[in-house]
Amino acid sequence: MFQLSQLRCFVAVATELHFGRAAALLHMTQPPLTRQIQLLEHEVGVQLLDRSGGAVRLTPAGTIFLREAEDILRRSQAATLAARRAMQADAGSVTLGYIAAAGLAVLPQALARIREHLPDVHVVLREMQTFDQLDALAGDRIDLGLVRPFAPRPFADSAPLLQEPLLLAVPASHPLAGAESVPLTALQGQRFIEYCPSETRYIYELIAGRLRAEGVAPDTVLTVSHTHSILSLVDAGWGAALVPQSATRLGFAQVAYRPLQDPAGLHAELHLAWRRESRHPVATRVRGVLQQQPFGSAADTAAHTPRTAV
Repeated sequence: MFQLSQLRCFVAVATELHFGRAAALLHMTQPPLTRQIQLLEHEVGVQLLDRSGGAVRLTPAGTIFLREAEDILRRSQAATLAARRAMQADAGSVTLGYIAAAGLAVLPQALARIREHLPDVHVVLREMQTFDQLDALAGDRIDLGLVRPFAPRPFADSAPLLQEPLLLAVPASHPLAGAESVPLTALQGQRFIEYCPSETRYIYELIAGRLRAEGVAPDTVLTVSHTHSILSLVDAGWGAALVPQSATRLGFAQVAYRPLQDPAGLHAELHLAWRRESRHPVATRVRGVLQQQPFGSAADTAAHTPRTAV
């Protein structure tokens, strides 16, 4: 197999069409340059340069080989630069997992913050549930994750990025849609759309635990995994639901959002998770950028949200 050094010699001669000038360009003498070209032609199995008549010309095979040789050298240089950048904290690539809810509350801000502070970092996004992200962190398939709080893992650490209150979402025609705020007791016997306890365990337990503590038993008519699906059902008049405040950004026309009179204990958290003892300098730098200041509260956005989403 030919070597990159032989390709560099060939490209220099093919460009200059003169062995002396090519040798000077490569900071070498002409005899070893000639030897490198001979070895390359022997390896390729065809004549690449025509040296007859005192001039140097590319053969038809040499013309085609020149384009490929230049491409190989360009890609070789790009691979070298990419490898070097990967070891720099301010450049390279990081794979970020995120739950769908993060796309409403944190992800756009996170990407803007990375772009501002680390413009040479390329972010690869992977949408997946919290537990899938933890598996991916364990297997080094993602570097960081935007997740719901999770039980301790020996390989992972996390820190909160955002805490947002839960709101009552009801059809716009619902009697509770006109209230300034709603007590949890108002959900007693109401048709209720609930989060799936297996796929969205964190937020399910958050809501179910508080309802049990208050002795409130709504009439659960459907169990759904994703907030946008829950709100589509509310929009269609199937019942009420409790959802994170960032869900107001989904813009369902027939959904009204109301604050709870006593929201204590009904705040959903979003965490940044990473692999413990990670040696990925870019991921460590990105983590520092994301944690250097709190993310905007969903309440900040709610101040500009109409009483009925439009």
